[in-house]
Formats: sequence, structure tokens, C-alpha cells
Amino acid sequence: MAGDTENRRPFRWHIAVFLAPAVLVYTAIMILPLFGTLQLSLFTADGHQSRIFAGLDNFRRLFFDPRWSATFWNALWNNTWFFIIHMLVQNPIGIALAALLSSPKLRFSAFYRTAIFIPTVLSFVIVGFAWKLILSPLWGVAPNLLDLVGLKSLFVPWLGKEEYALTTLGLISVWQFVGIPMMLIYAALLSIPDEVIEAAECDGITGMSQFWKIKLPLILPSIGIISVLTFVGNFNAFDLIYSAQGALAGPNYATDILGTFLYRTFFGFQLQTGDPYMGSTIASMMFFIILTGVCLYLFAIQTRLRRYQF
Repeated sequence: MAGDTENRRPFRWHIAVFLAPAVLVYTAIMILPLFGTLQLSLFTADGHQSRIFAGLDNFRRLFFDPRWSATFWNALWNNTWFFIIHMLVQNPIGIALAALLSSPKLRFSAFYRTAIFIPTVLSFVIVGFAWKLILSPLWGVAPNLLDLVGLKSLFVPWLGKEEYALTTLGLISVWQFVGIPMMLIYAALLSIPDEVIEAAECDGITGMSQFWKIKLPLILPSIGIISVLTFVGNFNAFDLIYSAQGALAGPNYATDILGTFLYRTFFGFQLQTGDPYMGSTIASMMFFIILTGVCLYLFAIQTRLRRYQF
């Protein structure tokens, strides 16, 4: 017994002391509001604005009631397309830029990294308003720039056409945030041991062949993390759509995503009275969608690790 007592590690109280402020703040501003939102989604208001328990009826209305379902499924599809644009455009471009900027032969790489990363720290309001001015058919510079290269016939009011508006905003978001995957992949490439690169060069693997055969497999965990961050960020998106297209996410709700749908429902807009119960239902669905996506990723990672262990 005495030996067990001596071998037992003492409880490190200082860890709890240092973690306590962050845990308390996170609980106060994240955990408690989350459970409050989930709880509110299970209630509704009667004719006298009294709260009554509704169970899952709000979710049924959101999925099947014509008043809510058409807008919800439209916003969900738009959100999915917004995410696909980032996955197919932003992340591959970020990986390619990181591969180029990590080359020791490239001069002024620090300047290029800074220039590409700067839009990331800009306000959504500034980015949305600036691009709305740039793409304006009346006073924007985009028509004139296309005219200088003889391509003015290709110009259309991209933010004013239903078939182009969401894709245009997705590409604007890509321009703003491509610096994040670039820097994460750049850091992952720099963390590859020099011995691995030297061994590949001794075997005659250089250039693009070295990237595809040696570097890319080693940075796949970082690419997976970037994919999860992209998924979470895009299904929480709101600011850019709101600043560029307003709460109605025009034209004709073509750019409406779950974030703008939540905003109009919870707080109300123009003559529409806010419904905090249905707004909480939409917020809960956003949480469940993000939670499902992250859990699927973690399950895939754990399955892959078990396969390698056995």
C-alpha cells in the first residue's frame, strides 16, 4: 500500500486553476446559450404569446410545412453549394500556393504570403461592400477592366442574376479566405523533416513528382483539418451574404443560406415579426448538421488509424 501511494501521481491543481477562467468563459458564452437554444426549439407560443411545450413539432414544421420547408431546403442547398465552391476552389488553390511559396528558389515569398493573407483580416462589411461596388454595372470597375482586354461582352451583373449571384459570392469568399489553407499547408510543408526530402532527392524524386509522391501524403492530416474548418465555417456563414445582399439574400432568395434564414426568422425583418422558437429550431438544425459532419470526419479518421494499427 505504501508503494502504491508513493507511485501515485499527485493531482496537479495548477492545471485546473489555469484552465478554470477559459472553461468558465467558454461555458458562459457558448455551452449555456447552446443548450438554451436547443431547449427553446422544443417550445412554441400560443395566441397569448405564452410558451407551451411543442416537442419536435417545430422540426416537423421546418421540414414539411409549406410555409417553412421551401425556404429551409433552398437555404440548405445554397449553403451546400457555398461549401462545395470552397472545397473545390479555395482549398486546392491554397494547397497549390503553399507548394509554390515553400520552394526555396522562389524570391520574395514572404511578400507574396503577406499579400495573399491580408484579405483574411479584412472586415466582412468592407469586403462585401467593396466587391458590390467593383461588380456594379453602373459605376463598378469590372466592366471597364474587361473592356480594356476586349472582353466586355462577357460582363453581366453577377450579383443581380439569380443563376450567378451565389457562385459569385462564393468566389469572393474564396478570394478573402484562401490565405488560411495556404498558411496551414505551408506550415505543414515546412514541418516535413529534411531527411525525408533529401532521401527522396537521392532516389531521383524531385519537382512535382516529389510533391505528389512524398509531400502530399505527409500533409493529408492537415488537409483533413482544413476540410473540417471549411465545413464548419461555411455552414456558419452569414456576414458576407448579409453585407453584400442584405437580409433578404437577393435576388429572389438566390443567395439565402441558413445564416440569413435564421436571422430573418429569429429577429424578424421589415414587416415580419420575429419567431424565436422557429429561429432556435433553425439554429439547432445548423448545429446538428455541423455536428454530423464533424463526427463523420472523426469516425473516418479513427477507422483509418485502426486499419493502420492492425
